[in-house]
Amino acid sequence: MLKRFFLLAILLPCCIAVTWAENYPYKSDVLWVTVPDHDNWIYEVGEKAKIEVQFYKYGIPQDGVTVNYELCDDMMPVDKKGSVVLKKGKASINIGTMKKPGFRDCKLTAVIGDKTYKHHVKVGFSPDKIVPYTQMPADFEQFWKEVKAENEGLPLTYTKKYVEAYSTDKIDCYLVKLNINRKGQCIYGYLFYPKNAAPKSCPVVFYPPGAGIKTIKDPLAKKFYAEGGCIRFEIEIHGLNPEIDSKTFGEISKAFNGSENGYLTNGLDNRNNYYMKRVYQACVRCIDFLVSLPEWDGKNVVAQGGSQGGALALITAGLDPRVTLCVANHPALSDMAGYMAGRAGGYPHFFRTKGMDTPEKLKTMAYYDVVNFARLIKVPTYMTWGYNDNVCPPTTSYAVYNSLKCPKEALITPINEHWTSTDTEYGHWMWIKKHLK
Repeated sequence: MLKRFFLLAILLPCCIAVTWAENYPYKSDVLWVTVPDHDNWIYEVGEKAKIEVQFYKYGIPQDGVTVNYELCDDMMPVDKKGSVVLKKGKASINIGTMKKPGFRDCKLTAVIGDKTYKHHVKVGFSPDKIVPYTQMPADFEQFWKEVKAENEGLPLTYTKKYVEAYSTDKIDCYLVKLNINRKGQCIYGYLFYPKNAAPKSCPVVFYPPGAGIKTIKDPLAKKFYAEGGCIRFEIEIHGLNPEIDSKTFGEISKAFNGSENGYLTNGLDNRNNYYMKRVYQACVRCIDFLVSLPEWDGKNVVAQGGSQGGALALITAGLDPRVTLCVANHPALSDMAGYMAGRAGGYPHFFRTKGMDTPEKLKTMAYYDVVNFARLIKVPTYMTWGYNDNVCPPTTSYAVYNSLKCPKEALITPINEHWTSTDTEYGHWMWIKKHLK
């Protein structure tokens, strides 16, 4: 059952000359409030939507300030511009409608003195009827069966080093280096255990990372999983030791992750040579590793993540029948070719780069797109996403969610851009606990 939770849209900029704000105010003089005339931010196709805009400085409604606006469909070019003048800090904007299911974006700008403040708000039109542009190749399942078979008989090889810095009186942490294929490639991850975990006592949680070439930031942020009795494995995907200093990671990222030669475009012309093939293999290998641990309870295997990690969680659930639960927020790599239909496509937004819409690249994308793995998932799945997200736009999250045929639930927080709150993250753990066998 789809559960919707809606929050007030509040956006606040930092005190610099021109800035895109983060939602929720912190040490800022101004406050945006945007209120759609449907309190759930949802309209039917053909229905007209109106947004009330409020703007405050020092908590005082700004009278007479001009707010310029631009309207467009989700991630599409601007199709209408205009302006309104605030009266007692408020004004209304008619943002129109849509002829097909999707999202409409209203971008706002206000100038006070020498500072420009920006905000935007998206509303949905029959989003439960959004269907992916991406189609499943006829040999999709066979292809991935063959890819997984490449590791059959490969010995499970890894090293495991105790990490005192991330261990506490309740949990133990180990740095694991895991071999993922016959080429000798590996991934690293931090493995967290409940202190003194008994054999066959712990569910396992696989946690892949968001996009980028970077270290594992703040490994103890989700320590409540191990404190609650789970073994949790938080990984990186590039074979880089997370103990490398941040400066070196930055240099590596600049060298190998630019818009022209980023890893997400590497080898995209051929499904067998694409960089993410080894990453998807690594996800299955991580499950091999986790279910080999003597402390695993023999029943529960959870895949969980956000953004690229949300994509990889869903992909793992579709690839590996050992996964028993899946949790994903705003998944990347979702309906990536959606731009071909004249609407938002998923991160990494390949079509912003010239030459990415070749037949060869489009063919490969379909074999790696989350929506096709979502169609295979059979286990209970929980998703969260926001409407104001321009990294993993809501159009693509709905394309994934609407493709799921398994038991599913959703927490929708319209105000969210590309982030989740601490409470939402903890809520993922609560959902998992509720559904453990």
